[in-house]
Amino acid sequence: MIFLDHAATSPVRREALEAMWPYLTGAFGNPSSRHGLGDEAARALAWAREEVARAVGARPGDVVFTSGGTEADNLAVKGLGLANPRGRHVVVSTVEHEAVLESADALRRLHGFEVSHVEVDAGGVVRPEALARVIRPDTTLVSVQLANNEVGTVQPIATLAEMARAHGALVHTDAVQAAGWLPLSLDALGVDALSLAGHKVGAPKGTGALVVRGRLPLEPVLHGGGQERGKRSGTENVAGAVAFATALGLAEQERADASARVGALSASLVARVLGSIEGALLTGDPESRLPGTASFVFPRAAGEAVLLELERDGVLSSSGSACAAGRDEPSHVLTAMGYSPELAQTAVRFTLGRETTAAEIDTAASAVIRAVSAVRGIVGA
Repeated sequence: MIFLDHAATSPVRREALEAMWPYLTGAFGNPSSRHGLGDEAARALAWAREEVARAVGARPGDVVFTSGGTEADNLAVKGLGLANPRGRHVVVSTVEHEAVLESADALRRLHGFEVSHVEVDAGGVVRPEALARVIRPDTTLVSVQLANNEVGTVQPIATLAEMARAHGALVHTDAVQAAGWLPLSLDALGVDALSLAGHKVGAPKGTGALVVRGRLPLEPVLHGGGQERGKRSGTENVAGAVAFATALGLAEQERADASARVGALSASLVARVLGSIEGALLTGDPESRLPGTASFVFPRAAGEAVLLELERDGVLSSSGSACAAGRDEPSHVLTAMGYSPELAQTAVRFTLGRETTAAEIDTAASAVIRAVSAVRGIVGA
């Protein structure tokens, strides 16, 4: 099996499993308990918080552990929007993850906010002039992802954040896909909040964090016992937090080497596919993109049919966001970039990981060429 769907999830690192194991067994205490077992869990949670903070250049108190990227995005958009009533206007890009889009829509439906959607160019990039057209004096929050989960386009977040903050707005970025591939410094990016998910960097699913500057008020999405300094109630997943912090730290250590190696493999795949399949198009910005993402559209070849052919050859990939699986609608990301709904339905996304080898890419490229040819042959029959 050749796994080229790392944007959906990544294999759990052995180091993360080993780090979390004690807190699933002997050291199983609740970190809020006032006894030895609770203190041991609290120390582990504090260590994990420090490690995540170090990876993004924040303070430990800025880290709020969550159940993953979706909860982190919800907490950022709803929590910052509701707790900072400078105005009731939020701006999100048209290519955001559904967790951001639906959170903004919830503010509109339930709390009377206005939502503006900033458009992207043909490569999926939010240009500063596009943001300038929609930002207003009463804009409370601007949320633009650091890297797109479907096409891999990397946004000019520092430039966009500078513009937004000049208007007095807060800035959130969904950095779920960027972790392990791009620098995540809050100060360098210029953002007020940043979302992360553990299973993209080699931790188990169900782990993640929102990093939000501590001076900012944040309305909780989950209410209860007041854990996470009142920002996210619920008994903390100590084992998950330890695994997440371990995996994120390793991903940061390996980032430069992994990005260079995987970027070269991805470029090889792109060259083979574009050079061998008539009409194939690489989606997303050709230069400003994640090193491991290669997403294509194949005219006259339904994406789902290509995926089935690939799986028969032992190559696992996807047609877009795994979080939108099961939907019949074309990708909102591709249609926002100007692709027709019909062409968007032909999309296939390949996302490489740190374990991907040159031999796997060579085999996968041949499989893609065969799969598209087979599907087109059926259509033309």
